[in-house]
Amino acid sequence: MKEQTRDEVRAAVRERYAGVARAVGKGGCSPGCCGAGESASLKMGYTAEEVAAVPEGADMGLGCGNPRAIAALRAGETVLDLGAGGGFDCFLAAAQVGEGGHVIGVDMTADMVSKAREHATKLGMKNVEFRLGEIEHLPVADGTVDVILSNCVINLSPDKGAVFREAYRVLKPGGRLAISDVVATAALPEALATGVEAFTGCVAGAVTAGTIGELLRGAGFEGIRVEVKEESRAFIRDWMPGSGAEHYVASASIEGMKPRRESCCCAPSCGSP
Repeated sequence: MKEQTRDEVRAAVRERYAGVARAVGKGGCSPGCCGAGESASLKMGYTAEEVAAVPEGADMGLGCGNPRAIAALRAGETVLDLGAGGGFDCFLAAAQVGEGGHVIGVDMTADMVSKAREHATKLGMKNVEFRLGEIEHLPVADGTVDVILSNCVINLSPDKGAVFREAYRVLKPGGRLAISDVVATAALPEALATGVEAFTGCVAGAVTAGTIGELLRGAGFEGIRVEVKEESRAFIRDWMPGSGAEHYVASASIEGMKPRRESCCCAPSCGSP
């Protein structure tokens, strides 16, 4: 994909989700939440208690799973959420890691960041912050994060390899990925593969589970696991009704770990046998 095209894709995604942020609470509609409301998140693996624990508007129903379900978050950890939206996963993660932990949400849409910050103020949470930035160019220092979460966002990136390389950079040795995203399970028909609505609606940008694995290995991750959730097709059907998108993409849980020790060159000065 040419850089100009990548920029055009980012602009379309930014415009779409800025509109979503402004429409929340005003009858707006967005991929994954059209007419669904809280029920969308319940279908994706969240509990009613989790949905009720965040301010109104923080749960926009934009995900395709529950990445925290595979994250095994621990008290005191630093968590980074790629594409934080209204802050739903960030607030739930902040409660898990406690006051000694820290949660950073990154989103490239200023309207989303502003809304997430408003929600954080309402909750009075001191251990969560939101930063404006692209997930291909994270505004986060090297080796400072224990866990990276992301929920149905990486498929929107026109440069997924850069996303995973950045994730690797900011993770501490032994740090881990816990991602829910859509993957392609069959070749998309032209109408879905090239349509702007299909791209901003989390369909056209999906790549296969095999490609995800290759990109993660290329970035340096190990312990890679990509598990397709066939049951997700039921709610994907509602994203673009009548398009048949559910026959071509499905949600998947994606895991990986940054090695605890970097591989050694084995030169005499290396110190390894």
